[in-house]
Amino acid sequence: MDTVNWFESRGVKLKTEPDGRMFPGTDSSQTIIDCLLSEIQKKGISLNLNASVKEINFENSKFNVLTESGMQYIFDKIIIATGGFPQLKTYQWLSFSGHTIIPPVPSLFTFNIPKNPFDGLMGVSVPLVRIRIEGFNEISEGPMLFTHWGLSGPAVLKMSSLAARYLSEKQYEFRVGINFIPAMNEEQIRQLLLSNKVILKEKKIINSVIAALPSRLWERLVELSGISKELKWGEVSNTLFNKLASNISNSLIEVKGKTTFKEEFVTCGGVALKEINMSTMESKLLPGLYFAGEILDIDGVTGGFNFQAAWSTGFIAGTNAGA
Repeated sequence: MDTVNWFESRGVKLKTEPDGRMFPGTDSSQTIIDCLLSEIQKKGISLNLNASVKEINFENSKFNVLTESGMQYIFDKIIIATGGFPQLKTYQWLSFSGHTIIPPVPSLFTFNIPKNPFDGLMGVSVPLVRIRIEGFNEISEGPMLFTHWGLSGPAVLKMSSLAARYLSEKQYEFRVGINFIPAMNEEQIRQLLLSNKVILKEKKIINSVIAALPSRLWERLVELSGISKELKWGEVSNTLFNKLASNISNSLIEVKGKTTFKEEFVTCGGVALKEINMSTMESKLLPGLYFAGEILDIDGVTGGFNFQAAWSTGFIAGTNAGA
């Protein structure tokens, strides 16, 4: 609530989605950017733009910062908040600190499905699904979106975060299982279908969507189960209903590759948290050195959680470094 109060006291109203994600009421990230820039101006903070850091050294209890342009700065304390990097070698400039770097792997990405049984459903959104990955124990629930390349949406992004290292080890080739009605298991769905066979026996199955599934998705699930769109509920065999129940509760899809979500690159990995005093964000190895944001081995299940981690660690680091 501290973050919410901070933004709202500065005129930025926030809204909460059903799955807990928060957004500015304007639905524009520029609103957040403008608020932060305004606060910088009010505080009289100096921004030194286009000053890429080339090297940092620690000598005589001081931090010597050298920029690409040849400028040199001496500081008693520094905060490193560069964000994450996609490759381990990119962290080499941090060698002066002696910190352990957890090898980075991508996080928050969508799934590529070259041979997609749901091809043609791009743009169809399912309000709530449960996703699992074969060989991985955790599950993810939330909205899911069919895209022209595969699968996206909060449920997929959350799973890509939870299984980031596992999927990296699998070289992003794996099978994902989807339950389109997560409130029910396969047997419960089968019983619902058999009940409809009696209650709706004279109606075409293709015209009788269950559980408020998107109609285009329902039509595809029926088709994938080998059920003719001309059949009525009472004409469908129990064997085909079993196949339909399986497809609804556990559609298995081959994933081959990933796509960066909205051109964002979030990493799982970074500076090891065990070497950081989390109450101050100061290094346990080098006094006066602070870290904040995704440079640390922190990654959230959606972009908003990563923003929150950046703001929280940044606030703690700034407060303590400036004390």
